[in-house]
Amino acid sequence: MGEYLKRNGRFLFAAVVIVLFCAALPELFAAGKAIETGSWGLSFREEGKEPVGNASRQALESYDAVYVGDGKEKVIYLTFDAGFENGYTASILDTLKAHGAPACFFVVGNYLETAPELVRRMVNEGHIVGNHTYHHYDMSKISDAASFRKELSDVETLYEQTTGETMQKYYRPPQGIYSEENLRMAKELGYRTVFWSLAYVDWYQDDQPTKEQAFSKLLPRIHPGAVVLLHSTSRTNAEILDELLTKWEAMGYRFASLDELYETGA
Repeated sequence: MGEYLKRNGRFLFAAVVIVLFCAALPELFAAGKAIETGSWGLSFREEGKEPVGNASRQALESYDAVYVGDGKEKVIYLTFDAGFENGYTASILDTLKAHGAPACFFVVGNYLETAPELVRRMVNEGHIVGNHTYHHYDMSKISDAASFRKELSDVETLYEQTTGETMQKYYRPPQGIYSEENLRMAKELGYRTVFWSLAYVDWYQDDQPTKEQAFSKLLPRIHPGAVVLLHSTSRTNAEILDELLTKWEAMGYRFASLDELYETGA
């Protein structure tokens, strides 16, 4: 045996190196994934673990963009997309207040125009109001810097008129559709682009998921550092939110704002 190893040790060592390299290829590939135009998407590989995004954490970081926290702690970053007011936001705010859970509401121009009192309540209760663009266009089709800037600045202006405060610069592309050029332009305007690492189909008004369907997605897929996307227009979300947050808390999670995510370094 010793003589065999002496003669073939180099070949055995090389074989082991090749096997280990091949095993690591998926992770290496994910880490180097480039940013391509398209809709944000996720691949869940293991329950309780962060998913793999369309673009890697490293690629997004160069544009001050994120989709997940660093995963070192059981913390959840709650975000809500608010394209219009559907009668559920007050209940959602009540639940967040009861749990001491900060959130970020990404609003469009129509929301600011039709529900200013709710926007002011968000601010007064310590939530972030983020920019979801004025018209909710597919921003990947806007290559003109002035047009891109106007979609964001018009929301900023209306927010300031509504609240008397300067809007924090967090941006979420409508429908999660983006391009690398969009990310670059957002960064040049001082914005941080926020995608997500957990969401589910909750936006069809005439086909709302049941509580069981919602929990089947939101409980096993939660993970340390999760950026959760929920729609404030969803009846189901309003009905389950208290129980959902309670269940996550029982799993050892706490809730934090996007400010903390960036302070800790996503």
